Amino acid sequence: MAVDYLFIGDDFTGASDTLATLAEAGRRVRLFLHPPDPAAVSAERLDAVGIATDLRALPPRRIADRLDVLAETVAALSPRIIHYKVCSTFDSSPTVGSIGAAVLALERHLDPALTAIVGGQPSLGRYCLFGNLFARGPDGAVHRIDRHPVMSRHPVTPMAEADLRVHLAAQGLDGLVLEAWQSLGDGLAARLSAHLAAPRPRILFDAAVQSDVNRIGRALHNLEVGGGPLLLVGASSVAEAFIAGSDHPIADASRPSSASTISTGGPCLVLAGSRSAITAAQVDAARMFHRIPIRRADLADAVFQDLAADSASWLERGSNVLLHLLPEEDYRLSGGELADRLATLASAVLDRHPVRALGIAGGDTSSAIVHRLGFESLAFLHRMDPGVALCASRSSLAVRDGVILLLKGGQVGQPDIFDRFATFFRAGGLA
Repeated sequence: MAVDYLFIGDDFTGASDTLATLAEAGRRVRLFLHPPDPAAVSAERLDAVGIATDLRALPPRRIADRLDVLAETVAALSPRIIHYKVCSTFDSSPTVGSIGAAVLALERHLDPALTAIVGGQPSLGRYCLFGNLFARGPDGAVHRIDRHPVMSRHPVTPMAEADLRVHLAAQGLDGLVLEAWQSLGDGLAARLSAHLAAPRPRILFDAAVQSDVNRIGRALHNLEVGGGPLLLVGASSVAEAFIAGSDHPIADASRPSSASTISTGGPCLVLAGSRSAITAAQVDAARMFHRIPIRRADLADAVFQDLAADSASWLERGSNVLLHLLPEEDYRLSGGELADRLATLASAVLDRHPVRALGIAGGDTSSAIVHRLGFESLAFLHRMDPGVALCASRSSLAVRDGVILLLKGGQVGQPDIFDRFATFFRAGGLA
């Protein structure tokens, strides 16, 4: 059975946001943590399938190796739309999380009729004009991405270039033809058809307002491409475009969430691996948690188990626990190594005291922890904030099956997000 839409998330938090976007529009969708069996997808009668990865934290060679394996599953599901889901800020580099390396691997295996990048997500405060990316900052102001107070100083992939054509060309994805915002109206469909005549057509779409995203979606939906899929790259605006262009009826967004019927209770565990200013403010605002800062010394083998035991003891007493990194601490570990260490910590805490609600802040951290804990797939429950979804897990391990997960990127969410998560869980549904 073919699916209409398949998305590959380069991290877990971003993938869960696209899961939410599609589910809220009435699609039957599930996010898998490993390449799914096409027969299982067919049995569930899914409209859309997501596959979450940790590609954002990997070097180009490992990205290509992973996609060499994953491409077989993608081809077997025969989607018309293949969405390589990246962060809305496009933070990546030629050496870490290379978007170019991923797209080149997918092009090599899947031979798409067209590769297109949707440069902005206005619904999340991300705007692309004349190929240049802008993003709303913590202060509410909109900044060019290379002057953004957070993203220009990202600890792993700082954004030093705002022109996405230049940024992606440095990663090997060259030849992008710009479809600028002022040309997204009449004539777009004809130009897209003309692009298909190129040997390897690649397009970058501006997206300055939501109507731009909608027009892109309608043009792509009506595009006659023959046998090849469309390879679309971008944030959840790609899913928004797909929904806007589709003939599939959109469900009432006000319908009750399935989360409202969940029977819950007990303490929550949250691990904040992001060191962004936004996440730091959320940690500071968490009044319903026992907060435990993680210092470099805490990650040493000699004291690591003590930290896990202390955290578990607070959970045993019924307290919500928030373990968090410190923005200015020098952990002397790479981003991937630090995420792996936090995953080991999460596993050590939960082996001592399992919980039914787990929150994770930070894309790399989410990827590492979700893999370590043995979850198999996620279903959407409820959107907490723009870019922040609650999901229900599926696992063959009884102690993990049905755990509620809050997966949050470092740059999204209101200051009280963690307290609202705890309230939601304690109340057994929508709070």
